[in-house]
Amino acid sequence: MRNILVTIPVTEEELSRLKAACPDGVFTLIPKEKLDAKAVKDKEIIIGNIPKELVPECGKLRLLELNMAGTDGYPELMPEGAVLVNSSGAYGLAISEHMLGMLLAIKKKLYLYYDNQHDSLWRDEGGVTSIEDAYVLSVGMGDIGGEFTRKCKALGAYTVGIRRNVREKPDYADEMHTLDELDLLLPLADVVALSLPSGAATRGLMDERRLRMMKKGAVLINVGRGNAIVTDDLVRVLNDGHIYAALDVVDPEPLPAEHPLWKAPNVFITPHISGFFHLRQTLERIIAIAEENLKRFSSGEPLLNVVDSKTGYRGCENRA
Repeated sequence: MRNILVTIPVTEEELSRLKAACPDGVFTLIPKEKLDAKAVKDKEIIIGNIPKELVPECGKLRLLELNMAGTDGYPELMPEGAVLVNSSGAYGLAISEHMLGMLLAIKKKLYLYYDNQHDSLWRDEGGVTSIEDAYVLSVGMGDIGGEFTRKCKALGAYTVGIRRNVREKPDYADEMHTLDELDLLLPLADVVALSLPSGAATRGLMDERRLRMMKKGAVLINVGRGNAIVTDDLVRVLNDGHIYAALDVVDPEPLPAEHPLWKAPNVFITPHISGFFHLRQTLERIIAIAEENLKRFSSGEPLLNVVDSKTGYRGCENRA
């Protein structure tokens, strides 16, 4: 019998599917916030995030499936012999739509009209811009960045993608480049969309130098990790009126009430909610990945979304 812990919210029907995928499993359902060392110590498989401080307590762990697309410090904590997988492939729909909504809100000045509404102010805010014919630079072309790029392409944008390694160019990207070409591409872009995991190569990527390389009036979107942007630098550039920003992630989080970013002009902030489980399809996709991995684990087949412990990224093979 395999002891299996599930920390994500599942319906009875979804739990039945997980049980059918691993008939010899004994399933325990405990939300992440209620976990302690006793709850994890004998678990062979864990589906869903657990507090990082409990990972070393997982003495029998063989498989941890995170319910997020990133890995955020988990790889270096994993017990020897245990496999870490993530839920890449589950968030593209929800987060790309959130990105598109924020982008349209800025381009059409909807956020200004919403503020005016609360002041009972009937005022024309002037000219707007379009996604059609815009140069959209997607920095990060995984599930999330790829889906956003696809949507922008469908709306008539010229789409350029950046990823660590350019294997091939998807049909929804007009060009593909690597991160070392970022400085050449930033001045061309009307929209710069970041959907990057946290890591040495991405931390502080958008500092004041690069923010000022962006075209005046361009829109910077960040839905990956807040530390990809140097926040104090962004505040200065926003206060100068150089760019617009749409942020679902910031550094620090939560953003303190007194932080100047709240009051900076031309910024649209949401509190890291574009993913999570707000869209039901996201949770359904996470459960589908878990179901398939339980089947593969039981039969000894290669798992989906295995994370490389050295890079913190999932491998190229067996992607969900």
